[in-house]
Amino acid sequence: MTELQTTTRQRRPRPKAVSLTDAAAERVREIMAKADTPAVGIRVGVKNGGCAGQEYTFAYADAIEPLDEVVEDKGVTILIDPKAVLFLIGSEIDYETTKLASKFVFRNPNQTDACGCGESVTIVPALGTAD
Repeated sequence: MTELQTTTRQRRPRPKAVSLTDAAAERVREIMAKADTPAVGIRVGVKNGGCAGQEYTFAYADAIEPLDEVVEDKGVTILIDPKAVLFLIGSEIDYETTKLASKFVFRNPNQTDACGCGESVTIVPALGTAD
């Protein structure tokens, strides 16, 4: 009889839940450098609200919570609440400047609708994603 042998196989790297464009990463670094108190990163999420049902959230993060999804991209630490991960998988965050406004923009493949003013969205959770 032979002994049961186990081998440790290296897992392939998981794709990032969200990514930043160069413009967004640069703007986040600028904003964080000017923050009143030091932050460990930015917290990105989704909350109920607005006429389309949901809104993206974007804020300084004072600490990494135990269940946060932590993404490092272009020198920026992005923290995602575990309840928001399935809504944000595959999203790219950009920073756009036009003649009338400058703002962060989410390009989310899970977004199915948006209100006329662009402040709220409808998002379906991503299903069947592979680890």
